Amino acid sequence: MRVGIIGGGTIARLFLEHIRRGDLGRARVVAIVGRSEQSKGRQLAKEYHVPFVLDIKALLAKKPDVVVEAASHDAVRDYGEAILRKKITLIVLSGGALSDDTLRGRLERAALKSGALLYVPSGGIGGLDALKAACVAGVDEVTIAVNKPPPAWKGIPYVERLGVDLDSLREPRILFDGPAREGVPLFPANVNIAAVLSMAGIGFDRTRLKVIAVPGLTHNTHLIEIKGRTGNVSVKLENVPAPDNPKTAWLACYSALAALKAAKSPVRYGT
Repeated sequence: MRVGIIGGGTIARLFLEHIRRGDLGRARVVAIVGRSEQSKGRQLAKEYHVPFVLDIKALLAKKPDVVVEAASHDAVRDYGEAILRKKITLIVLSGGALSDDTLRGRLERAALKSGALLYVPSGGIGGLDALKAACVAGVDEVTIAVNKPPPAWKGIPYVERLGVDLDSLREPRILFDGPAREGVPLFPANVNIAAVLSMAGIGFDRTRLKVIAVPGLTHNTHLIEIKGRTGNVSVKLENVPAPDNPKTAWLACYSALAALKAAKSPVRYGT
């Protein structure tokens, strides 16, 4: 399996390390895509002896079977449709980008027309099997509370506009409480899981998102509540943050690896 990776951060390094160790079978990385010559991906590509490219044309020239987007909402917008049109499987980790109905529609149509797989992994949450099954019968309510330590919410323009002094918090502070449609774009690197939950379930407008900064919290903790005709489901996940990125759960990084394994497998258990 020929793999292209958009992005040069934690997840890209994790992929490269596991592929080098042979954990993903005969997969090999044929390109790392960066935004500029100064991208972290350039050094990563040099370290692992793989090609580094700067645009979609150069990526497609490497003939990947699968492309993993591990960069940003902008990367989904800039690369997604062209990749799918070329019948290449696309694994999207910045699922929050798909809260844009127009963009999601374009990607879905491209996948349908070409037969390519558009795959948005579960990331740092679970329970999507139960949610999708419950939705067939009818679901009344889905909520997700995303609890992370204050440092995880730093550098976000929306939080800065709130005027919250994250370093001085002594008790939990709700940063957002409302429809996922409104909340997901405000936290582009932190709540992609809420986007996945919305798309797997009852949509962005009916899924409720709470975002909370919790002093002293050592795990990124997510609480999911589902209520519907088949009963009630409660899921609590306490995720270890990625070693060099407190905004990302370690589980989300490994969810990406699991997605790559599943993308070309003829056998699947659960999602």
